Amino acid sequence: MKKVRFKGNTNETHTMGKLTEQPTISYWHVFTDQDGISTQQLRYLTRFKEKSMGGNSGTQWNNELLKGAAKVIISELPADFDGDWHENPHPQWIIPLSGGWWVETMDGKRTEMRTGELSFGADQGTNGQKGHRSGVLDNKPCRMMIVQFPKDDRLIGGKLAPDEL
Repeated sequence: MKKVRFKGNTNETHTMGKLTEQPTISYWHVFTDQDGISTQQLRYLTRFKEKSMGGNSGTQWNNELLKGAAKVIISELPADFDGDWHENPHPQWIIPLSGGWWVETMDGKRTEMRTGELSFGADQGTNGQKGHRSGVLDNKPCRMMIVQFPKDDRLIGGKLAPDEL
């Protein structure tokens, strides 16, 4: 089993209220390879644009990845959560809000993610619908925000990663 610790995002984007260089934010992309095996790859969001959210609000860096129908789920995995082998039900962003969790794909790669780190799950169509397994870190609950995109066929199985759209 390969173990990878996600280090998070360290780019500094604000200095004294002024925007500095365009950020780069990393995320884990869980997808199905050409042989039907789930795997993970560290990828980067880079296409940020400086924009105000409206009114008198100052500018900020925004990356508008996906538009259209989405389902937002707030979830808490219990301390004894056992996410045995399963596929992501839809292409989805998974963002831990507190605690941490791990994901192990069929190729043996295991990643750990903590508060604010990003994963995009798109392992639909794996051999035997095996997908991945997952669990919590430190035997503590993990609260997450999950944003699903059930109607975007471009993302199913990881045909495209969100940063490729």
